[in-house]
Amino acid sequence: MEIKEGYVYHIKSSYFDFINDEKLMKNHEGNSTRPNYFCIKTENNEIMWFIPMSSKVEKYKSIVKDKISKYNKCDTIVIGNYRGRDHAFLIQNMFPIISKYIDHIDTVKGKAIQVPSETRREILDKVNKIFKLKSRRNKFNIP
Repeated sequence: MEIKEGYVYHIKSSYFDFINDEKLMKNHEGNSTRPNYFCIKTENNEIMWFIPMSSKVEKYKSIVKDKISKYNKCDTIVIGNYRGRDHAFLIQNMFPIISKYIDHIDTVKGKAIQVPSETRREILDKVNKIFKLKSRRNKFNIP
């Protein structure tokens, strides 16, 4: 399966068993493949970064508002469109993954849907900013 940046994927439960990190959002119980994850590719073609998505938009809007009031910005959460409605893209919870742990691309009626360009651009701008901070050896923790 070809993995494309800007699309949304589901992860195999075996990834979470292997990583065994309680801070990562895990698949819901049973055979559910939620949550969804936004894909970012890096220069290393083997490693991708996945950003968990949440439908609890009001909860995260409140967190964004608090961060903006404290720090005049929020680079860790993006409220953006996917499938015609708002979702919270949790950059603060992004993690690396390799393709063998990706289960399938998210589809609607069998068609893969890309995250709209405006939302993708905002997410990528903030992720690039975080990676630049990290490369300067600033303290920044991600799972």
